This record gives sequence, structure tokens and C-alpha cells, in this order.
Amino acid sequence: MKILLTGYKGFIGSNMYNAIKDRHEVVGYDWGDPYVDIKEFDWVMHMGAISSTTETDVEKIMHQNFDFSVALYNECCENNVNFQFSSSASIYGLKKEFTENSPVDPRTPYAWSKYMFERYVNLHRPQNSLVQIFRYFNVYGPNEDHKGLQASPFHQFHKQFEEKGQVTLFENSDKYQRDFIHVDDVIDLQYRFLSVPESGVFNVGLGKTLSFYDVACLFTNDIKTVSMPEHLKHSYQEYTCADMTHTLNTLFKYFPPDKI
Repeated sequence: MKILLTGYKGFIGSNMYNAIKDRHEVVGYDWGDPYVDIKEFDWVMHMGAISSTTETDVEKIMHQNFDFSVALYNECCENNVNFQFSSSASIYGLKKEFTENSPVDPRTPYAWSKYMFERYVNLHRPQNSLVQIFRYFNVYGPNEDHKGLQASPFHQFHKQFEEKGQVTLFENSDKYQRDFIHVDDVIDLQYRFLSVPESGVFNVGLGKTLSFYDVACLFTNDIKTVSMPEHLKHSYQEYTCADMTHTLNTLFKYFPPDKI
């Protein structure tokens, strides 16, 4: 199998690349690289994007996250190349339901770019190839160093503890519940879907939550609280929890639970 993997230098993309490079012929593609002939590939795993939820340059976000994704997707459809796309649970916004057909509420340019591409795919479905969209919840794990303040709480709190012996949280962080999933679990699930002959939108989480306070306590009890910055208040998700029913039911058709 020959796979084009975009965003292979990023957090999840680099972990995916390292996990599958010895199993298949994998070509990494990063933003600005020379053109690649899509016809050569069996699958495109499109993980490349501006992933910052606080990026305010809408034109930049739309150009790299939406316009490029549309062009890549259209070329896959024209050449019958299967397509996986890394979307985000951020499109659920401040809603409290997290099934794939729940109402969405994108609150940032990043979330809007993911939602708009999902909508484009829904309106332009391929005739002779697969398209699988994965809505990642809160992913953590190795290779997050480059993400700075966009890194997961696991990474940030560990770094704070190592540098200061203390962790800083927003006020009320004991009430902020998120669905955290390790990047290895994301990769295992998404890789298995390469062998699933079905298209669709699929949540990728654990289906259970931890508070930010719970995560901080994994490193230390020396915790300082600060007020949340104003620019985050309108879009900050206080609760996420993936409904994994559809994802697991689909996966278990081809990978029975006792074989995983």
C-alpha cells in the first residue's frame, strides 16, 4: 500500500509516520513541498493543518486548512484515491452532545475551517473511493514540544512541574472536563480504518473525561490558579466527551473486540 501523509512533521502526523513507515510505502508531505502526483497513491492521510485554536488570521487559516484540503480532496476523488481527514472535536463548540450527527457550534477560525471542509465533503461525495473523517478529541503524547501553548495539558503541566515544581491552572479547572486520548490510541484506531471499507465521520476519543485539575494532580499538588484570559472565554470548551458508539460499531464489524 502506498500512502501520502500530509503534516508528517506535526504532532500527530509525525507519530503516525513513525508508526507506519516500515509497514507501507509512506511519502511525507509538508506545507510548501513540491507537487506530488496523487495518482500514485492508494490512500491520502491528510493530517496537515494550522492546528492553533487561537490563530486569528482567518485568511491564512482558510487558505491552508480549507482551500488546500478542498484541492487535495478533489484530486483524490478524480483519481479514485481513498482519503482520510483529520478533523476536530472543536467543531462541537459549547454543545453538550457529542455524536457525529449532533449539532455543531464552531467558535474559532480553526474550528470553522474543519467544519467547512466536512460540509464540503458531505456535499461532494466520491463515487469510487472512500472518505473517512476523524474528529479528534484532546490528544496528548510524544512530539508536542513545538506546539507551545497549544500543547496538551499533559505536556504543559509536566513541563511546568519540571521547570518550576508547580502547575498553573485557570480558576474552576476542577469543573473543566475533557476527553483525553493518547496519540498511540489515535494512530492505532485510524490505521485500522485503512482496512475498513466504509466512508463516514468518526469520533476519536476515549468516551470518558478527566478535569484539568485531575491532570495537574498527576504531577503535583502544588497548584496555582489564575483568571482565564478574556479572549478565550467565548470559545473555551468546558466539557467534551466523545460518543464512540458509531466509531466502535463500525470498527468491530471488521476487527472483533477480542482481536484488538
